[in-house]
Amino acid sequence: MTDLQFQNDLEKLIEILPEKVRKHITSDSMDDVIEIVLDIGRVPEIRHSSGEIEYLGKSKVTDEDISYITQRVQEFTSDNRSGIPGTLHRISAIKNRQGKIIGLTCRIGRVVTGTIACIKDFCMQNKSILFLGRPGVGKTTKLREISRLVADELGKRVVIVDTSNEIAGDGDIPHPAVGHARRMQVRQPEFQKDIMIEAVENHTPEVIVVDEIGTEAEAQAARTIAERGVMLIATAHGNTLENLIKNPTLSDLVGGIQSVTLGDDEAKRRASQKTVLEREKQPTFDIVIEILDRNTLAVYKDTAEAVDYILRGWPIRPEIRKVDQTYEHHQPTISDEINKLEQKIPESSDSLKFSFSRKDYVEGVKTFKKIYLYAVSRSIVEKVIERLDLNAEITRSIEDADIVIAHKNFAKGGAKVLSTANDYRLQIFYVKTNSMAQIQKVLKEALDVPETNETLRGYYDDAERALDEAKAAINKILAGAEHVELQPQNHQIRKLQHELVEQHNLESQSVGEGEQRHLRIVGGRDMKNKSA
Repeated sequence: MTDLQFQNDLEKLIEILPEKVRKHITSDSMDDVIEIVLDIGRVPEIRHSSGEIEYLGKSKVTDEDISYITQRVQEFTSDNRSGIPGTLHRISAIKNRQGKIIGLTCRIGRVVTGTIACIKDFCMQNKSILFLGRPGVGKTTKLREISRLVADELGKRVVIVDTSNEIAGDGDIPHPAVGHARRMQVRQPEFQKDIMIEAVENHTPEVIVVDEIGTEAEAQAARTIAERGVMLIATAHGNTLENLIKNPTLSDLVGGIQSVTLGDDEAKRRASQKTVLEREKQPTFDIVIEILDRNTLAVYKDTAEAVDYILRGWPIRPEIRKVDQTYEHHQPTISDEINKLEQKIPESSDSLKFSFSRKDYVEGVKTFKKIYLYAVSRSIVEKVIERLDLNAEITRSIEDADIVIAHKNFAKGGAKVLSTANDYRLQIFYVKTNSMAQIQKVLKEALDVPETNETLRGYYDDAERALDEAKAAINKILAGAEHVELQPQNHQIRKLQHELVEQHNLESQSVGEGEQRHLRIVGGRDMKNKSA
């Protein structure tokens, strides 16, 4: 939307305000304004995006002022919302117990372009996308821009199911911000589910856009749409994917949750309780995007795998994307990366190929690039990065970071920087001391340096290589292998390997003679001849 279009829309809002409010407002002062608030008996307020509140004059709002505005806008719907035809502005009412309007919130509607450039590659994949995030972070803004992108640039038949005219504005003509997308208005919010189905049955859309899926019936309507092969772009109540999974009303959007009782062998293999939660069906949405703030998005590129990880308690980190950056190539899924790894890993001397499970992927694939340091020696980290030839760099801004490395002694007070890291879904790794050895160890863990990297072999001592081999063998056992035999090691190293195996509730024994003595790891706890 051009500046001229915004100014014209803004004038339409200012025109409905009483003179005593209007005289304090100028177009130039409204650039960062979110809303104008009028409550009976109080001075009118302007609220800026920075959080600043500005009072308009000294005169308090009266019944006549409220009536002046309500007579100049559309009739309020059951959700107490109205609007101004041809604009994106929203007027919301506060009523007393008798139904009389005693307050109004005039929310400024503006089109912000460029907010989806960083996820354009996902929007063009013909996959259903669900946006999550707290109120005010720009969910509806992104729906509006995606509607225009898919309708105009991709030439698809797009239908917007517009409850309370949030997306395409008030009036019979959709706002220019949605391009050539068609819009079906929803007279009352409780009819949204019906209009969603009607859109599919009557208007042959290729894409349906819906704002605020909030009931079980609407979730079922969304599944019906997806099962008919229609691309669905929507938002839902909830800040994070994990919260959505726990929401019994909306969990069906990501596959639903069911309780499953495992057999003894399977429970032992998973190292879990016998009763576990599992995903019930295929998710309605292929991709879930959490809007962390107006400039940062967290993308789960495969909803089914992400939900499975969360339910099993495995670590998973979404891909963080910044609004001011572009990403031209869609990165591969977890399955793609596992297949690549398995093709590259060489055969071991005992002809057993290392087997990576999906959990191994999260713990073992090198994906992180930028590091934020907290109370950790920058010079030592730089030396380790150079020495190990790591594909990483240090950043001074936590917003640009992929991971955080912090000194454990400085984390006890709940530092604000660590709280910010958690908000941005950043993994935090701790060093105990600022020594070269400790920092090197943590960096290799944080950057997921694989044991098969030939460049690093010269820096591994014998014990570290042997323990890495044991870890890989343990993962194979957890994935279902009956037993794995390791390379020969001396008594001290075998002892370390035994201890590592024991920590995973598995059994090992030393077999072979002389220089060929080595560990044999099995899946049960019933071996009685464990020796070192």
